[in-house]
Amino acid sequence: MEEREGGQPTDWIQQAQNLQRKIKEAQEELAHREVVAQSGGGMVEVKANGRMEIVSIRIEPEILRGGDVAFIQDLITSGVNEALRRSQQMAAEELAKVAGGMALGARFPGA
Repeated sequence: MEEREGGQPTDWIQQAQNLQRKIKEAQEELAHREVVAQSGGGMVEVKANGRMEIVSIRIEPEILRGGDVAFIQDLITSGVNEALRRSQQMAAEELAKVAGGMALGARFPGA
């Protein structure tokens, strides 16, 4: 095994570069994958992609007629938080597969 200055074998560097490439590919794929979360029994539906970006929010018109702004805000907040949690979980699972169990840190999207 050839070694570079500093005692690091060249295959370690190559493995690190391959891992970096695979992580980047996984992040690009995650941008196209979506999770869905609902709140209020489906009155609010939020979609997020694997980069923890909100893609869409659907609100049932009937809850808008009630005029309870605080209730509507709570449903939206709850749906968004759940969608982001699911997105983060999906990203963590995918990147863990790529990394083979190596600790990559908590910052996945767009890293």
